[in-house]
Amino acid sequence: MRELKCPNCGNVFRVDEADYASIVNQVKNKEFDAEVCRRIEELEAKHKAEKKANELVAQREFDTLLAKKNEEIARLQSEIAQSNNQQKLAVMEEKQRTKDELLAKETEIIRLQGEIQNAKNKAELDESALNQRHKDEVKLLNDEIERLKDFKSRLSTKMIGESLEQHCSIQFNQLLRPLMPNAYFEKDNDASGGTKGDFIFRDYDGDIEYVSIMFEMKNEADETSTKHKNEDFLKKLDQDRNAKNCEFAVLVSLLEQDNELYNGGIVDMSHRYEKMYVIRPQFFIPLITLLVQTSKKALDYKRQLAIQKRQNIDVTNFEQKLTEFKDAFGRNYRLASDKFTKAIEEIDNTIKHLEKVKENLLGSANNLRLANKKAEDLTTKKLTKDNPTMKRLFDEARLLNASDEADTEE
Repeated sequence: MRELKCPNCGNVFRVDEADYASIVNQVKNKEFDAEVCRRIEELEAKHKAEKKANELVAQREFDTLLAKKNEEIARLQSEIAQSNNQQKLAVMEEKQRTKDELLAKETEIIRLQGEIQNAKNKAELDESALNQRHKDEVKLLNDEIERLKDFKSRLSTKMIGESLEQHCSIQFNQLLRPLMPNAYFEKDNDASGGTKGDFIFRDYDGDIEYVSIMFEMKNEADETSTKHKNEDFLKKLDQDRNAKNCEFAVLVSLLEQDNELYNGGIVDMSHRYEKMYVIRPQFFIPLITLLVQTSKKALDYKRQLAIQKRQNIDVTNFEQKLTEFKDAFGRNYRLASDKFTKAIEEIDNTIKHLEKVKENLLGSANNLRLANKKAEDLTTKKLTKDNPTMKRLFDEARLLNASDEADTEE
């Protein structure tokens, strides 16, 4: 048995072992629970205190960090504000610079447009002047071509109011008279034999007549409606030559103007009539010169023949020299004929060349017209088409103008 004393009333109780064990267990459990509760409360209080302390520390750290962050934010905001101000200032400066560049470019564009307009005006004036000059040159070329064409057939032998006879007389007096001051060249006024030629030419070496020519002049314009041929006058010319004791006979003719035989040079008619020639007026002076030169050589041979005869020299040498003279005369004639033929060819080539120049001048006037049209079609877009730098500057200028307009509207 176990005794238990009540702490309140002081009474003693007796309990068996089982009850005592039960009571002890109860007491132990209660004390344990109380201890556990106490410990739990202590732990909770400690935890709360630690939590509060940690919260205070965390709060202080947070406040410190927040203060630092606020300072950083303030610094960054200041830097941002400063950067914004600098950026705005840079933007304003860039806008001003761009505006200045745009103004400069617009000024340059206006200047270029002015130059283009001036060039266009100058081109128009130049084109007008060039067209007028071309017209004048084409007119001159046409006149020259016509003159050369007429020169080919007539070689300016018949001026207005001037006959073929007058022309030949003037040509002789201007070109040969200074070289042959003693020569005789006059109208044949002696018709005692029934007919007469037009002109007689004679020249002398001292008192010896070494050359004489009977001339007949025939011009188409001098005839009636009946068209004549050169051969129609050869017989009469031969009769007049014999009647006046002339060595040579020459028909100066503008008849049969399309006949290539007579247009080609000096035509020898000796197969019909002895020492007779038919020429165009342009060969009047050359033929006289040729006959004079060959006759002077014949005169030397005649003189030599006389000396040889007086000295009883064999005439074989004379015959040989006479043959040489004939050969030389034929050679000179062929050379002269070739040169006159070449002269006609040169005239034809000159006509073709002038016609080509005329075509080129007309083509040049057309190119000027096309150039003027291109100048009228010239625009800023076309000017910057193949120029990326100018195109970029114009695009930037347009964007800047659009931005300025938007800022003005705000």
